[in-house]
Amino acid sequence: MEFSYPPGRTLLGETQAVRQAIERFHAQPVDQVMLCEGDAGYSPRRTTLSGKRSVTGPGTFTGRVRRTLTFGPSTNAGWWIDRTDLDEQLMTYVSIRNVWTSARNIVLRSGNPHNYLRMVEHIIALRLGMGVDDVVISTNSGDPPLFDRSSVDLVEAVEQCEIIERDEPAQYVTVKEPVTFGGNRGDFLTFLPPENGEKKLRLDVAIDFSSVIGQQRIVFDVTPDSFRHGAFARTNASHRQMLMVRLFGFLFADTRNLGYTTDNILIHGKHKYYGEPRFVQEDSGKALEPVWHRATLDLLAAIALIDIGRFVGRVVSYRAGHTLDVRAVGLLYKHNLLEPLE
Repeated sequence: MEFSYPPGRTLLGETQAVRQAIERFHAQPVDQVMLCEGDAGYSPRRTTLSGKRSVTGPGTFTGRVRRTLTFGPSTNAGWWIDRTDLDEQLMTYVSIRNVWTSARNIVLRSGNPHNYLRMVEHIIALRLGMGVDDVVISTNSGDPPLFDRSSVDLVEAVEQCEIIERDEPAQYVTVKEPVTFGGNRGDFLTFLPPENGEKKLRLDVAIDFSSVIGQQRIVFDVTPDSFRHGAFARTNASHRQMLMVRLFGFLFADTRNLGYTTDNILIHGKHKYYGEPRFVQEDSGKALEPVWHRATLDLLAAIALIDIGRFVGRVVSYRAGHTLDVRAVGLLYKHNLLEPLE
């Protein structure tokens, strides 16, 4: 099965470099396809949660300290972050408008500089992945918990809350035309309207590492099943990065991650993994964990920052990361390229 796309109008990046990146992308073979026939499996009604559920784990950036997130229903539209330790601060709306930084992970913040939550991508990806429109996430820290099963603990918490319908239809949004955003390292993102007006989101995601990860590419429709599958994929880090964190992490707050282990992070070297990789393909022996994490817990999180409805259409990603993801979503707003899909 072949997948090709119009390049779209280039809104970011040098045209020739973007064209070359697109050629490399199309030359890369697809390792796995997971498409669905017909409906994607989400409620056509607006949804929230029927109750609350908490999850606790070691702090992502503090290691030995336990951190807790609580998912609960919301009477306000959208996803909200409530820092319960900051009494006078309003909740932070999960939106591209409240991104503080995306340099190493996505950090959302509003109001007081202390009113933030780091590495939100592994949390807010659930908005589109599970089809939950209105949620309050309560936490008493800006440091979220880290889990050995990546975001599966969060998925199970939302499932245990039970997703319920509200008495109004879900809102959908897409792009008015195909548009492409090029980065500065041979990377690009293309956003396209859905085929035949379908209310589905299809991702075609490719990565290319100079380590054992190598080239990986997957194409899938975002459904509750495909998202739950991808939610098991851990963040990856190079062996060198892990050593640097352990040696100097105490000195640099923006890179510190004292919770790193070979259980909760996929550590990769030039020729081998440190620990057991997940999603190993029987035919090729290739471990597709990095590309599944990139697609479901990084890219989908950035798309979830589109706060005016559930994004539907097709998104193509080649070698991109948080920075390009967030810039692209911001430029969709800046250029007035989003429109409702009835």
